[in-house]
Amino acid sequence: MNSNIDMEYNTARPKMLIPEYGRNVQKMVDFAVTIADKEERNKVANAIINVMGELKQHLRDDEDYRHKLWTHLFIMSDFKLDVDSPYPIPKKENINIKPNKMPYPKNTIKFGHYGKSVEKLIEVAMGITDGKEKIALIKVIANMMKKFHLMYHTNSIDESVIMLHLEKLSEGELKLDDLSFFTDTRDILKVVGTNRSSNRNNRNSKTNKNRNKNNRNRKRY
Repeated sequence: MNSNIDMEYNTARPKMLIPEYGRNVQKMVDFAVTIADKEERNKVANAIINVMGELKQHLRDDEDYRHKLWTHLFIMSDFKLDVDSPYPIPKKENINIKPNKMPYPKNTIKFGHYGKSVEKLIEVAMGITDGKEKIALIKVIANMMKKFHLMYHTNSIDESVIMLHLEKLSEGELKLDDLSFFTDTRDILKVVGTNRSSNRNNRNSKTNKNRNKNNRNRKRY
């Protein structure tokens, strides 16, 4: 028996440009490039598209899924496949263009637990000229701040501290002396506690599902 068996490893094989379709599809594309007759190449290209569509059936939910398949076909051929495409043929230089870097917000949040949304609401309130509307929005913002504080800190808060924070964030423009509008702390904690319990149950449920799945997949001897 000959023990010197030639083994073909993936690392020694040609690189697949889109490995999700598998090596057999890549070989089909490579073969299509070598076909001399264009009419025959067109037939083979359409057959490959049908195979790719079967492998990527989830793409059918996309409106332009066949356009994507044709684009992938040209990429897999390293743009060497000369066929009649029902869509504009992509250019290699356009595919390799890197997207522009997204700008990262540099402005800092003065009170992190209140979040950027509260600061934006404060900016809106500062621009309101109608007195009643402004007071109504101040009360909404203050209660939001109280809720966020209770979510991320302790189970109690001096409401005058919330108003001091609001006054500081609004550069002294938004303030109220009467604090009776605040939602009762116990009512807020009920909602916060329910949300925490729901999130905890969801995490536990996901953990149990993963544990059960691992147990099912475990080999039994």
